Amino acid sequence: MAGHSHWAGIKHKKGKADKLRSKIFSKLSKEITVAAKLGDKDPSMNPRLRSAIQAARSANMPKDNIERAINKSSINSELNFENLRYEGFGPEKVAVIVEALTDNKNRTASKIRTIFQKAGGSLGTQGSASHNFIQLGVIKIDKKEASDERVFELAIEAGANECISSDNLHEIHCPVGEIYNVKKELEKEINNFISTEIEWVPLNNVKISREKNEDLINFFETLEDDDDVQNIYSNAKLSN
Repeated sequence: MAGHSHWAGIKHKKGKADKLRSKIFSKLSKEITVAAKLGDKDPSMNPRLRSAIQAARSANMPKDNIERAINKSSINSELNFENLRYEGFGPEKVAVIVEALTDNKNRTASKIRTIFQKAGGSLGTQGSASHNFIQLGVIKIDKKEASDERVFELAIEAGANECISSDNLHEIHCPVGEIYNVKKELEKEINNFISTEIEWVPLNNVKISREKNEDLINFFETLEDDDDVQNIYSNAKLSN
């Protein structure tokens, strides 16, 4: 289950992170600005902001960029971003959920609809694709932070449901409403977190043939290139 729900998992394997660095920084900056605008500007008092800053640090975002993004929330008081979710079906009829952060929902909806249509897919109504997924709190920790056994113990003590360790990270799953409580417990021993997000995890994966891999990857990359798109989830399982 782990690694296939979030497009970032596929992207990581493709080694595209460096090429997409400025795009990643742009998306992280927007999340930091919105988190600071909606809550306290002190990360210790604002779990969403704290998680956004930790994700930015994991992506090696310079400290100046992080501070600029926090300050931007005060300077642009008329800035009004909305969290929006789009659902639909991409190539090979895979279920797709796109999360966006936008200041113009008409522009964003139009662009995302066009991307789906050009790929031979279609955008649906809310609920059309999400019934193929379950929402979970997902906390990712670098393997260097702790051993598999220790992270498993910490996760259980913190109230998590599951802990999956792969080659380069530990992934902890918990109920959506408990994500920041679990994270707070983990922070007593873990210093660096890759990400803390509420993710859509597929209930079942759709296996994609090797010949069709490229179509899916191109579709996901086109979505990712849109400045308003923050996260992409799919039930596609690409062939190795």
